[in-house]
Amino acid sequence: MQTDKHIILFDGECNFCSFWVKYVIKRDKKDAFRFTSLQSEKGKELLQQYNLQADLSTVVLIKNQTAKTKSSAALHILKDLGGFYSLGIVLIVIPKFIRDWVYDVIAKNRKKLLKNESCIFPSDQIKKKFI
Repeated sequence: MQTDKHIILFDGECNFCSFWVKYVIKRDKKDAFRFTSLQSEKGKELLQQYNLQADLSTVVLIKNQTAKTKSSAALHILKDLGGFYSLGIVLIVIPKFIRDWVYDVIAKNRKKLLKNESCIFPSDQIKKKFI
């Protein structure tokens, strides 16, 4: 799939993940991102294409025909949002094993963090961001 958009794969059954997808959509002023759940056919196809395991606790960013996961994906998403958010990329200097350990702790507890967050019911404007 050739696209100039960055693709974010996320756990479509996780309220915490849905919260962050809405967070990114709201701040995506450059319309840089498209989204699909890890459980969708497109998500499974992309995981296979990039030789990634189907780990529902991992966010995946596909950008420029490469895939980033976990903390690297999260930091690059912030960077690509631009403005103040792009300052998050400075955390990339922290060794990946430490960043990913923190990411894994949050991911392990993500379903407890936002139990009552509502699902995404996209408007027509937002629907075009999902593949």
